[in-house]
Amino acid sequence: MDVASGDERGTTERVLTLLGLLQQRRVWTGPELADRLGVTPRTVRRDVGRLRTLGYPVYASQGVGGGYQLGQGQNLPPLLLDDEEAIATAVSLLAGAGGGVASTGDAALRALTKLDRVLPTRLRHEVRALSGSVESFGGGRTPVPPEVLMTLARACRDEVEAGFDYPSGSEVRRRRVEPYRLVASDRRWYLLAYDLDRDDWRTFRVDRMTDVSARTWRFRPRPVPDAATYVQEGVASRVYPHQARFLVHASAETVRAQVPPSAAVVTPRGSRLCEVHSGGRSLDFVLMHVLLLGHDFEVLDPPELGRRCRELAERLLSAAGQVPVTLRRQRPR
Repeated sequence: MDVASGDERGTTERVLTLLGLLQQRRVWTGPELADRLGVTPRTVRRDVGRLRTLGYPVYASQGVGGGYQLGQGQNLPPLLLDDEEAIATAVSLLAGAGGGVASTGDAALRALTKLDRVLPTRLRHEVRALSGSVESFGGGRTPVPPEVLMTLARACRDEVEAGFDYPSGSEVRRRRVEPYRLVASDRRWYLLAYDLDRDDWRTFRVDRMTDVSARTWRFRPRPVPDAATYVQEGVASRVYPHQARFLVHASAETVRAQVPPSAAVVTPRGSRLCEVHSGGRSLDFVLMHVLLLGHDFEVLDPPELGRRCRELAERLLSAAGQVPVTLRRQRPR
């Protein structure tokens, strides 16, 4: 957005002003635009050509009532923003990425990262100051400071090491990582990174990080696992002491509508079956949630969960006064 040449900067600013005028009113005549811009009609025609080159459909018509008109394009053209528009856009994206709506936060962060690449330093200070006055409420993800997201997003983009304090048991330890991807779930932001001290891939909750910083030391990218899949599997199962797999007699689409992505990994097994992989603090807890889905299912793993199913089935039937003779005979002594 900053242009070294004064003449080029003047032309860019004039084209931005022209675009703003075309957006304010349906039709402008050439002399009207020339008068507003302080240039000749010939310069207006050149600037209209520049807008067309950028992808903006500017139509020209002759005769009474004719003039220049901004139409609707087939493709999204590059956005030309003045300083106030750039600040407003960045603050809005910061609010959306940092706190809020689960379905748009990741898109807001991607857009903000693109804008950050070209945002002049003088505007970054204003964005930082204004973002402090933006709040959100209601549902969505656990809020995190927007500047933390931006620091991590830049580190991922620029392939530089990052550091932050992170709780580990009863302690808070400094972590040094190679950051690769920010992943948004239905509830939280996560960072997929290579932990340099543990020499392995790790998933970190961004809302648990403090004192986040990016270094200037660049790293050579490693072969990275699929970020969304890796984080989802970690959040839904690997972080728990007990894990289980089930074959559920329903389509993956049906089960995914019932289970949040952070609670289980659902994999299609044909059009009418799916595999559900989940974890919990106890196997009974995992079993209860699969049972309450309301579909027939089979325990795939671990074997002891199958035996637990039989025990619970016998107890429930006994409570109803309907324990089959076959179950009573198989009761362990």
